[in-house]
Amino acid sequence: QVQLVESGGGLVQTGGSLRLSCVISGLTGTSYAMAWFRQAPGKEREFVATIGWPFGLTDYADSVVGRFTISRDKVKNTVYLQMNGLTPDDTAVYYCGARFGAMATTESQYTDWGQGTQVTVSS
Repeated sequence: QVQLVESGGGLVQTGGSLRLSCVISGLTGTSYAMAWFRQAPGKEREFVATIGWPFGLTDYADSVVGRFTISRDKVKNTVYLQMNGLTPDDTAVYYCGARFGAMATTESQYTDWGQGTQVTVSS
């Protein structure tokens, strides 16, 4: 059974930084992808960033390019999302997702999800 546990959310001022973590367990195989999505109040869940296993390729939503960085620690089975230059538009619950196969940017392509972590950016 795949389990994903996010942490690292919180309250930060505009221009600040946060690093989210997602610890993964139960994910076997050699080819899979992890991603971060976010959901703001009243909005649909949207893609933020994804990283593939085993090669570590990445992809980002246009809105976060140059500000957010997704990375992984294979030993710790952890995916990170470093978020810099945060603005109130980044306020949302951030979810970690996992899927077997190649990277994807659509929510429905991910089969397992964490419980989410709240990120709030004050103006």
